[in-house]
Amino acid sequence: MLIKVDMSSGAPLYEQVAASVRADIVAGRVSPGDRLPSARELADALEINLHTVLRAYQQLRDEGLIDLRRGRGAVISGSAAPLAELSQDISALVARAAALGLSPATLAALIKETSA
Repeated sequence: MLIKVDMSSGAPLYEQVAASVRADIVAGRVSPGDRLPSARELADALEINLHTVLRAYQQLRDEGLIDLRRGRGAVISGSAAPLAELSQDISALVARAAALGLSPATLAALIKETSA
């Protein structure tokens, strides 16, 4: 697992950390039961504030993607498995949209409208 952040991005660092973990789940690079780095280790590795990592982990916990347990750290939860299964569906949707000539921005807007 490689968690990345872009210091020059306008996106908040905690959201970048959370998005990186989500991407790893969708791509199947992590599975339920896998441990994430401790918040302190990750903060040190990324050279960001510990509370930034904790906020990202709390967001992922609130989404049901990880479990946070004292002494055990952050672990990918069993409820994250369906997210990985969506990867194939998402790839097929993106390919179909491209075949129809839709831009990624248009596809994203359509998805956003549908989910509202």
